[in-house]
Amino acid sequence: MKILLLGKDGQVGWELQRSLSPLGELHAFGRNEADLEKPESLRQLIRGIQPAVIVNAAAYTAVDKAESDPEKARQINAQAPGVLAEEADRLNAWLVHYSTDYVFDGKKSSPYEEDDLTNPISVYGQTKLEGERLIRDHHAKHLIFRTSWVYAARGGNFAKTMLRLAKERNQLKVIADQYGAPTSAELIADVTALVLHRIGQQAKPEFAGAYHLTAGGHTTWHAYAQYVLQRAESSGAILKAKGDAVQPIPSEAYPLPAVRPKNSRLDTTKLTQTFDLQLPEWQYHVRRLIDELSAQGAI
Repeated sequence: MKILLLGKDGQVGWELQRSLSPLGELHAFGRNEADLEKPESLRQLIRGIQPAVIVNAAAYTAVDKAESDPEKARQINAQAPGVLAEEADRLNAWLVHYSTDYVFDGKKSSPYEEDDLTNPISVYGQTKLEGERLIRDHHAKHLIFRTSWVYAARGGNFAKTMLRLAKERNQLKVIADQYGAPTSAELIADVTALVLHRIGQQAKPEFAGAYHLTAGGHTTWHAYAQYVLQRAESSGAILKAKGDAVQPIPSEAYPLPAVRPKNSRLDTTKLTQTFDLQLPEWQYHVRRLIDELSAQGAI
C-alpha cells in the first residue's frame, strides 16, 4: 500500500510517520514540499505518487490568528482538502483528514455525536467545517477524524506552556468552564494506523465517514493544568507554581480573539464500535508525555 502523508512535521504528522510506516510505502511531505497555501499545486504531487491512501495532517491551527487571516485559514483548511478529495476520487484512493471539536458551538449539555448539528463560532471552526463539506461533496472514500485538545512532546501545546509558566510564576490562572478531552498525537496516529490496517483487510464502503477520536473521559483546562503540574512535580520537576497554585477562572476573564466552545466533549462510540477499539483515559498519555519530557531533561 502506497501512502502519501502531508504535514509530516506537525505534532500529529510526526507521530503518523512512525505509525504508518509499517503499513506500506510511505511518502511523507512537510510544508516546504507540499504547500497547502497553494492548493492547486498539490495535484501534481499526488499524480506523481499515485497513492492508495492520502493522509492530511496539515492544517492552519492558529485559532486566534485565523480571526484576522481568514483567507489563509480557508486556503489551508478548506480549499486544500477539497483538492485532495478531488484527486483521491480520481485515483479511487482513501482520504484521511483531521478535523476538530470547533465545528460545534459547545452549547450541548452532553458529548457531541458525529451527526449533531454543527455551528462553528470561530473562523478556524468555520474553515475546518468547510473542509469537511468539500471532502464529503467530492469523494466517498474518506475518513474524517474530529479530535480535540491535541498535544505531544514535540511542538507547542497547552501542557508544555503550563510547565514553562509554572517555572516562571508562583501562581497560574486557568479557565475552568470549558470541558474536553486532552488527546495525544500518539493516540491519534496509532488509531489512524489501526483503522487503515482494518480497512486494508476488509474495505467496506460503510467504513467511510466522520468519526470522533479523543482520549477517554473529560476534564477542564484548569484540572488538566493541575494534573500536568502535579505529575511533573512527582517526576522531579522544580516548579514555582505547584498544582494547588492553579486558580480557576471563567472564560470571560481571559478573552481571546476567537471564541472557544465551552463543551468540547466528543462521543467516540461510533469509532470504538465500528473498529473494535478501546480508547485509554486522557490521563494515560499525559503521564507518558511528562515521563518523556522528564527523560529528555525538558522539565
